[in-house]
Amino acid sequence: MSTTATGEGAHPRHRLDEVIHAPVRLSVMAALAEADRVAFSLLRDTVEVSDSLLSRHISTLESAGYVIVVKGYEGKRPRTWFSLTDQGRAAFERYRSTLRELIEGGPAEDADGPP
Repeated sequence: MSTTATGEGAHPRHRLDEVIHAPVRLSVMAALAEADRVAFSLLRDTVEVSDSLLSRHISTLESAGYVIVVKGYEGKRPRTWFSLTDQGRAAFERYRSTLRELIEGGPAEDADGPP
């Protein structure tokens, strides 16, 4: 089995971003990738999680530099919006690319053709 200079294997799974890989965080990143900004309640309802679970996952993504949190008001009501940072968009695109490679790539066929 071949390994990279870092000691990790060459298999694409080694390039999956563990911050994004958790199902809720992956769902959050996918939802945020489709918009400039998303309100807390809409994101919560879209990914079908509780307020506290969404907050915990957002904190992880924010700490990684993938999400920016903006608090403000809509009229007199406090609101929270989320957006992907440029770093977050790039990380999500790398993640998507790696998933495509995993799903579509597969092992190379022999030069003589399939068995």
